[in-house]
Amino acid sequence: MSDLRRHIYLDNNATTRPFSEVTETVAYHLKHSFANPGSRHAPGRAARRVLEDSRESMASILSCQPDEVIFTSGGTESTNMAVFGLTGAKPGTILLTAGEHPATLESCRRLEKIGWKLHTLEVDSEGRLVPEQYDRFPWDETKFVTLILAHNETGVIQDVGPLAERCRQRGLPFHLDAVQAVGKIPVDFHDLGVASLCLGAHKFHGPRGIGALLLRDGMQLEPLQFGGHQEASRRPGTEPVALIAGMAKALGIWNDNRDERIRTITALRGRLQQGLSETCAPVVVNGSRDHRLPNTLNIAFPGLDGEALLVSLDLEGIACSLGSTCASGSAEPAPVLIAMNCPPEVSQSSVRFSVGPENSIAEIDEAVQRISRVVLRLRQTAEATV
Repeated sequence: MSDLRRHIYLDNNATTRPFSEVTETVAYHLKHSFANPGSRHAPGRAARRVLEDSRESMASILSCQPDEVIFTSGGTESTNMAVFGLTGAKPGTILLTAGEHPATLESCRRLEKIGWKLHTLEVDSEGRLVPEQYDRFPWDETKFVTLILAHNETGVIQDVGPLAERCRQRGLPFHLDAVQAVGKIPVDFHDLGVASLCLGAHKFHGPRGIGALLLRDGMQLEPLQFGGHQEASRRPGTEPVALIAGMAKALGIWNDNRDERIRTITALRGRLQQGLSETCAPVVVNGSRDHRLPNTLNIAFPGLDGEALLVSLDLEGIACSLGSTCASGSAEPAPVLIAMNCPPEVSQSSVRFSVGPENSIAEIDEAVQRISRVVLRLRQTAEATV
């Protein structure tokens, strides 16, 4: 058996395997909808119909208007478009949390170099925003707000309503990073009350290289690229019809049985959490227990080193992560865990497991056994060296 076949994949927050129906959809449209959707001949019009049908399907699921959907290459591009396209030319203050995804944080840091100020929002020990701080904000200086809806490392889901209402009252653009949320929990764009929202297909079993930015009707977005009229001149470049159709297919599959899928995945995560709590004590579950993604378990094994644990788990056939794959290479504790005031022995020993619909109960039980073997072995080694 190959190393890949023996691995139990518990890293669905990093990326997901495309559903077979998705790959079939992409392959079909690569062959049959190959024409440029901007062309005015029959094949071009046929490709345009696939493109617009996909847009309408996604808009219906995400509770927005079709013309509010802008197709992009993924969550990172969508976030960059929102940060640079909605902030304007005159510098001011940006509100964001300490644990934002690198796509957001690095974009904001780029603006910081040309005079913008960054104001960090406080979170409590569960990783949730502290509402009382809203009365202490530098609102007069604030020109842009950005927030991650469901955290990629902890899975913690924020209540954005109170902050969105304050932004609405002041006419401030509020961008939401919903890359980890879309395709895992219901997301209603209009109900959230934000100016923009980004998503990426590969987080919900769609193809890589495609995503979207939802932009509220009436919002002015300065384009980052030039050279074409596509996407209402907001994102030039010939639209990849096959990938877009695959993304719409993936989101539709999730939406068709979302309640059952949420229940199933929540049960799998709960089984994994309970199993590790029983076999690997002491453990610490990071983040809110009540307000988190159904698939995400960020758990610490105090006394161990996260990097060493990750390597050992890989050798044992467990695919997991220390946090954002986009920030891999850093041995520093996750900023979101520091913001939550997790002690060093917790933040430095934390691992993220993210289950998916392809996992089975048997796999989860086998994963518990493998993980516990690794944890116990590493703890014995650590004790022997003291």
